[in-house]
Amino acid sequence: MAIPPPPGPGQPQQPQYPQGPYSPYQGYPQAPYAPWAQGYSPYNQPAPVNGVAIASLVLGILCFLPALGLVLGIVALVQIRKKGERGKGMAIAGSVLSTVGLALWALLLGTGGLSDAWDGFKDAAEDSNSTFSLAKGDCFNSLDGSLEGYAYDVDTVPCSAAHDGEVFASFQLPSGSYPGDDRVTEIADDKCYALEDSYAMDTWAVPDDVDVYYLTPTSQSWRLGDHEVTCVFGSVETDGTLTGSLRNDATTLDADQLTYLKAAQVLNTAMDAEPVEEYVEDDLPGHKEWAGQMTDALDEQIGLLTEHRFAAPASPSVTALVKDLRSARVEWAKAAVATDVDTFYDHYDTGYSLLDADRTVTARKGLGLATTPPEYEYDPEGTGEDTGGDTGIDV
Repeated sequence: MAIPPPPGPGQPQQPQYPQGPYSPYQGYPQAPYAPWAQGYSPYNQPAPVNGVAIASLVLGILCFLPALGLVLGIVALVQIRKKGERGKGMAIAGSVLSTVGLALWALLLGTGGLSDAWDGFKDAAEDSNSTFSLAKGDCFNSLDGSLEGYAYDVDTVPCSAAHDGEVFASFQLPSGSYPGDDRVTEIADDKCYALEDSYAMDTWAVPDDVDVYYLTPTSQSWRLGDHEVTCVFGSVETDGTLTGSLRNDATTLDADQLTYLKAAQVLNTAMDAEPVEEYVEDDLPGHKEWAGQMTDALDEQIGLLTEHRFAAPASPSVTALVKDLRSARVEWAKAAVATDVDTFYDHYDTGYSLLDADRTVTARKGLGLATTPPEYEYDPEGTGEDTGGDTGIDV
């Protein structure tokens, strides 16, 4: 076999193949890439965060149980060092914040500041639970101009401006489960009407279109701690508003006016106790008992008016009024012991006429009180219930 000569100039170099079985890969150098080393693999997870460190940080931020937060911070640092976990910064921050919290708690306990802060919190909670934070004497407008239905907020305004309502009293309902809408309304109705005269003592000064309303809690607000009933004066007229305050009590009256109105309230309370049965024939014993109550009330009223020294402008008219009251007292006392219906009516009619509201106008004028008697609506059903305005004779 001839061996070909080496290529001469200009001839192409022939590739040389190694001996042995043919492999196209043997002629290539080893690849420069090495297997992925530990820590470079995308499938390796980072070290977990220590959960105790997280808890320490949370307690330190909230300043809640700072002693526990400090202990957890120390425990977390030990665990992190042993297990190689993350969260060292959180453990340190939680420990520092908890230490500051411990110092603050020690300061509050030592100075009584914690007790003061708690009292302030309770007061704020009570204020937030009251009905719109309205207070006695406040005047306000409802958002829809109505005092009926549901109210979610009100705007407090000066009583000198036009307003929808004026607060004259408030009280708390008994704690416990929600009594129900009907029971809440019943309690509010009874108590608010009983409290109105303590705010507007001169009932003659209350306009005829004004009546009593109340703001009461709902079952939803009850669960949030709202147990307050707010008693309100408002107009019964459609789109009616009030202007000026209706308040006349010890904060606005002088001594003479206050004494007179207190004496008048004694008699008016007795008048409101009139038996439900309209006719004496239907309940003579009940009417006689009531006449005895009227006699006692007149004794108390006369005593209040005679024991007080009224100023000159009103003194003569008050003296004349006391004379009428004494005459009326004699008639009511006789009615209280009447043996038959006719005798009762004789003394009842005379005693009633001596208590006519017009007889008090002169005394009221001298005292600077309202002089126009309120209008009372007659109860055609004979139920004894008020159908508009106060019942009885208001002197």
